[in-house]
Amino acid sequence: MTKQELYLKTMFCCMACDGNIATEEIAMIKAIAIQTSLFEELDVENILNTYITAINQNGILFLRSYLNELSEEDLTPNEELVLIDLAIKMIEADNCIEYSEIKFFKKIRSRLSVSDKQILEKHPNKEDFLLPDINVSEVPTWDENIMFATISLS
Repeated sequence: MTKQELYLKTMFCCMACDGNIATEEIAMIKAIAIQTSLFEELDVENILNTYITAINQNGILFLRSYLNELSEEDLTPNEELVLIDLAIKMIEADNCIEYSEIKFFKKIRSRLSVSDKQILEKHPNKEDFLLPDINVSEVPTWDENIMFATISLS
């Protein structure tokens, strides 16, 4: 998996982990795809729709698979900070922060080596995202009845 694909998958998982894909979240991905070079080599719409098919078929297993893939990635501290930045932006995109999103962020965070100090330097008001949870390694919960529709970025 390329770093670009990892960043996009991170955003998708943070978007879907609460069981809802908001229009603001789609707009954020679209804006990043258009305004930056972060996803310039990717067919973002096709990849997102592939992810939707996979999460609709596999539910929680898709999120677990992402976390396992993240654990195996060899990221630089700067790449980890980009990933964290994208995750936080996605969680905040719809102006409705759910506990499931914070909990999923903590699962992401537990797989990275960048320090809390480095994160807080870039995101000084995100202490709540870094506080210890009761059990970060606990398997994410997932309503198996959730189904997402395909995404159109046009």
